[in-house]
Amino acid sequence: MTRLLIALFFTLSLFAQTRPIYYLLWFDTEDYVDHASDDAALRLATTLESMGVQATFKVVGEKARRLEKRDRRDVINALARHDIGYHTNLHSIPPAPASYQRILHPLEAIEEFSRREEPGLRDLQRIFGVLPSCYGQPGDSWGPAANVALRRWGVPVYMDDGNQVGLNGQPFWLGGMLYIFNLKGFTLRPDINKPETLPATNRQFNGMVDLLRGKGGVIQTYFHPTEFSATEFWDGVNFLGGAYTPPEGYRMPRRRSPESAEAAYRALFDFVRHVQSIPGVKIITARQAPLLFQDPLQPVAIADARRQFQTSIDIQGPHSAADQLLALLGLPPQYVDGPVARGQSSVNGATLSRMMFDRARLDAIGYIQTHKRLPHTVWAGSERLSLPDFAATLAGDTGSASVEVRKGITAFERHVAADTDKTYGWVIHPRGFAAPELLEQARLQAWTLKPARLR
Repeated sequence: MTRLLIALFFTLSLFAQTRPIYYLLWFDTEDYVDHASDDAALRLATTLESMGVQATFKVVGEKARRLEKRDRRDVINALARHDIGYHTNLHSIPPAPASYQRILHPLEAIEEFSRREEPGLRDLQRIFGVLPSCYGQPGDSWGPAANVALRRWGVPVYMDDGNQVGLNGQPFWLGGMLYIFNLKGFTLRPDINKPETLPATNRQFNGMVDLLRGKGGVIQTYFHPTEFSATEFWDGVNFLGGAYTPPEGYRMPRRRSPESAEAAYRALFDFVRHVQSIPGVKIITARQAPLLFQDPLQPVAIADARRQFQTSIDIQGPHSAADQLLALLGLPPQYVDGPVARGQSSVNGATLSRMMFDRARLDAIGYIQTHKRLPHTVWAGSERLSLPDFAATLAGDTGSASVEVRKGITAFERHVAADTDKTYGWVIHPRGFAAPELLEQARLQAWTLKPARLR
């Protein structure tokens, strides 16, 4: 028996040490001003291919169109042998996505994002022969309207970096999208300007792997091809502070010397070779990512959801607040968007009659089934409950003749940034730009936030 227990212990220990660890390498392929960035993208794509590494190249629509116009089929074909993602239609030409989304009603922002961005997506689909696997915003110009549009287009992954929303430094689900975003502590870029620091970077990567050995997880590295051909960003030269420069006035970024460029390439490729050498680490693309995570629609234990909501409305295990609310309403697991605004309760007394609360419950179900979105207000006759108060009251309902009205606390909002100065500080935004409206929308959509769990 003792030997059997020891063997079992070592088997379980080995399993714990070999949970999947995935590594993503992606490139925001955006510089359509400087032709040298075309050759940089080609060099990156062909060398990584020769190393047996497939990366994700998130391409700007205008970049793809200019490659086509310049007859750079060599670049297009080389990128197409990797994974193609989408990185906006025009990138830094104003207005940036956050600039126009913040002044629109959330539903109008969805349609405006679609109007501006779908043409670029379709050009990528035409030029590269594939629907892009993912989307990421330019700079930190993030807004939640993208989620609904991307779902319509069939793009399953939001992959970028930013501080607007995050969950424990690992991928998560938000707005019906798999987010590989805000991987704090698990995003690592070798310093291509200081190749001598590569050994330290390799050790840092090893440390990340050790942290994930027992539970699995995702590590990412991202660059821009232009970083290997220039010493400054093309858009900072032409669109700084929201300025508009017409194509005939484009200025070229300062170029790297040949020696500097070679050192930069070598630093990246040597780092990737180190990643390849680590047992248990698998290099993947954004296109492969959705297959590696569990189905986000899992059955909810109603008793657990009831207990959770009476304390605070929060993520519980693999379930978002929206998942739990649907279960309390008797609806099957499904995706719904968060509310578009904050409601206000107007119930005069401390209780609602059974008849009125049952009417409110049916009102909420009808709204969700019609709009595929959570309501910000639930009506009980002429009185109303905000969504959090309705959720907490529903969770506390004991079936008695009168229902105690409870105050709902949306604890999940802590995962959304509060400081707009730090979250929207992209140099292409106008000076002093902030978007508190978008962070407020993020808090409302965080009803749908939950961890993405690896299979």
